[in-house]
Amino acid sequence: MSRLGKTPITLPKGVEVKGSEREIEIKGPKGAITKHFPEGISLKIEEGEVFVQYDEKSGLPKPMYGLYRSLLNNAILGVSEGFKKELSLIGVGYRAAVKGNALDLQLGFSHPSQLDIPSDIQVAVEKSTLIKISGVDKQLVGQFAANVRALRPPEPYKGKGIRYVDEYVRKKAGKSAKGK
Repeated sequence: MSRLGKTPITLPKGVEVKGSEREIEIKGPKGAITKHFPEGISLKIEEGEVFVQYDEKSGLPKPMYGLYRSLLNNAILGVSEGFKKELSLIGVGYRAAVKGNALDLQLGFSHPSQLDIPSDIQVAVEKSTLIKISGVDKQLVGQFAANVRALRPPEPYKGKGIRYVDEYVRKKAGKSAKGK
């Protein structure tokens, strides 16, 4: 049995959790999320706390118990506080801009790269080299940030590319001159 799965999730102020056994809706100040749970996982809501319960007879693997508790906790954190990722562009001529519903990136290619922004995510560009991605769904925010970074990951010699703000890129030594 998962130790983490047994711990209750406390609901922050302004967050509502309601729904049936298989589908639950979480509403908060930042937005709303709907989560689906498989048979064998049930929820009990009482006095500002949510308990995730596991039915051993369902045939669902035990690790799923802790997983669904974490997914529910992330959804509650998302609607109350939100999630954000920051990316920085490092390189001469690298810049970003939001044009309508697309993120326009100039990354040293012969053509501009454009990514469609999902409707549940907000993207802001500061100083044309800092991209701020925010939203209520942790998975969606992280996946969009990874898709942006994958267009031009940081290279190890000069460090050029797109990287997370808190990411450290270890640099390699370049070619050394031939011995005499």
